[in-house]
Amino acid sequence: MTFALTVGGPPGTGAATLYRIRPGKSPVKIKDIAKYQQGDPDPYNIEGVVEESNPYGLAALRDGSVLVADAAGNDLLRVWPSGYTKTVARIKPRVVPVPAGLPPNGPDGSPLPPAGTLIPSEGVATSVTVGSDGHYYVGELRGFPATPGKSQVWRIKPNSYGAVCDPASPYKGKCQRYADGFTSIVDLGAGSHHRIFVVQLAKVSWFQWELGGSPVGSLYQLFRGRHHRGGFRHELVPGQLVLPGGVAVSKFGQVYTSGPIFGPGAISRVSRG
Repeated sequence: MTFALTVGGPPGTGAATLYRIRPGKSPVKIKDIAKYQQGDPDPYNIEGVVEESNPYGLAALRDGSVLVADAAGNDLLRVWPSGYTKTVARIKPRVVPVPAGLPPNGPDGSPLPPAGTLIPSEGVATSVTVGSDGHYYVGELRGFPATPGKSQVWRIKPNSYGAVCDPASPYKGKCQRYADGFTSIVDLGAGSHHRIFVVQLAKVSWFQWELGGSPVGSLYQLFRGRHHRGGFRHELVPGQLVLPGGVAVSKFGQVYTSGPIFGPGAISRVSRG
């Protein structure tokens, strides 16, 4: 069975909605995610409206339910075939330093503080996958100012609800930090033997790319280290991916990526030799 998400938009318009797709049949709406978020506002919101929704990543579970990562809601949802939905986890903002090289004013036109100034930044949950250990893994894009090296991968216990992913206490509770030090994560994939694959849109960050920086992204393979965290990582095909958008792993362990995310794209098989 195949599932699809539409981009963010007002409730009731077909936007921000999860669909089930079957060959030769019309898509079936499972859940209006935007409508759900109207009644489940982000308590940690620092940017935009608290009910904002932009579902971006999904992962199907064996019982027929679907995990949905909402990039605007900064949370992970679980949606059943009936449309019943529960919030699995919320990602709290992280305090990050303003990077060097930004324009004098931010997206809203207000002056930016000097480089190095610490400001809060939203998690922006773009991606979710289910590891071979059954845990849910969620990746962050990182909100403005998109400071490089501040995107995290979170590990959430199966069947959790109401968990909080807290950068200030990253190793407590049902949601714990699995890996850190990434930049602008847009997708995650899972392989056998506890391997997690991480796609970075642009190594310089999504914001620096929008300002004219390099479009070269990356794909990393994480290996489980001590305390069940991704302590070891290896970059695959370095320098060869331009604005990659996705990663998938076949049952035979072959890795595939898609990109560029903007403009005509393609699906490529990655050699791990």
